[in-house]
Amino acid sequence: MNNTLGPDTNSSSTHAGRLAVMAIMMIGLVLSGCAATHERLGEAGELLDYEYVIGPGDSVNIFVWNNPEVSTTVPVRPDGRVSAPLVDEVFASGKTPTQLARDLEKSLAEYIKDPLVTVMVGGFTGRFDQQIRIVGEATNPSSIPYRQDMSLLDTIIAVGGLTEFAAGNRAVIIRNVDGKPVTGGVRIDDLLQDGDISANVAMRPGDILIIPEAWF
Repeated sequence: MNNTLGPDTNSSSTHAGRLAVMAIMMIGLVLSGCAATHERLGEAGELLDYEYVIGPGDSVNIFVWNNPEVSTTVPVRPDGRVSAPLVDEVFASGKTPTQLARDLEKSLAEYIKDPLVTVMVGGFTGRFDQQIRIVGEATNPSSIPYRQDMSLLDTIIAVGGLTEFAAGNRAVIIRNVDGKPVTGGVRIDDLLQDGDISANVAMRPGDILIIPEAWF
């Protein structure tokens, strides 16, 4: 049996894979930069006129006043629709809870006189264009629902911080503004390591935060 110790092939392949992924990401940034412009991202705490819209994966609690037999909690299907008692299906994705409630009232009016419906959302997932996506050297890269007044710091906390390989001050946010992609650099290292609050920018629904790997 050969007991000779050689290079850790698993470690080498993992690091090579990480480099390959980051290379692809950086190429994507260069290509998108051809069409994107630089954006002032705004300071944390800047107010945004934001109203949550329902998305696939959410659960909705449908309460029909004085009609408990048709009140229920149902999931929003992948196709964006919900089904409920006396209602075959109604499109829910992209609507606010109030808008969905009014649509359900119209459907139920065929069976119930003057129905009064309230919709409450639980298990928040939201539409893809309302989520914040974090990729690259985050501890847990993922998509998270946007929350009112969410900041860069809130986002980093939600994904468990950065890996030891992260180049936080070279991170960028890609944002859709009036249908066009814009990019803005962020200084995550300054924020986390130096406590520089000026680096804590405001996040927006649909933002993509890309955290590159440091080149050693």
